[in-house]
Amino acid sequence: MTTKILIATTNPGKKAELAAMLDSHIEWLTLDELPGVGEVPEDGETFEENARKKALGYAEAVGIWTLADDSGLVIDWLDGRPGVRSARYCGSKPPEAERTLIDHRNIEKVLEEMQGVPKKQRTARFVCCICLAKPSGVLLESKGTVEGVITEEKIGSGGFGYDPIFYVPELRKTMAQLDGEQKNKISHRGRAIKTLKPKLERLLAGL
Repeated sequence: MTTKILIATTNPGKKAELAAMLDSHIEWLTLDELPGVGEVPEDGETFEENARKKALGYAEAVGIWTLADDSGLVIDWLDGRPGVRSARYCGSKPPEAERTLIDHRNIEKVLEEMQGVPKKQRTARFVCCICLAKPSGVLLESKGTVEGVITEEKIGSGGFGYDPIFYVPELRKTMAQLDGEQKNKISHRGRAIKTLKPKLERLLAGL
């Protein structure tokens, strides 16, 4: 029997990524395929809260299992900012069409706030929290992180968001200099998915 799971996103790229890494005879759906579903606000204080709130909210709204994630950049010098506000650090969260422009503004704001900070104090990490819920409650949760350093300027043209200013010392590259396969292996989302996968397989095996 094929299990239907909603991914709480309108991004087809995220659907393809998750399907490739988690597929266990699952029929993946996105919010675009379920018109009329109201948006669940991301107003939690932590990534865990936001992922849980979205997963539970959409699961209740549509009546099927829902997978949601929340992720962002945590900078030690900035006391954890931009954190849960990563996507809207310079203002409101943008529609997909304006994402590149807002990404640029978010990066510029971080670089301005980090101006003159020594390299040893530019430590940061990307965090991703994933939650799978059914209408009556949470089923599974996982978390992934990757440690890095904030650069003094943008380096690389790949990726999105803060990737051009996030340097990964073990690879001697920024996230924006990695190809898709490299990034999936070490990224915060890739690590969260890797942790989630065996839990999901055990859960599905028990159905």
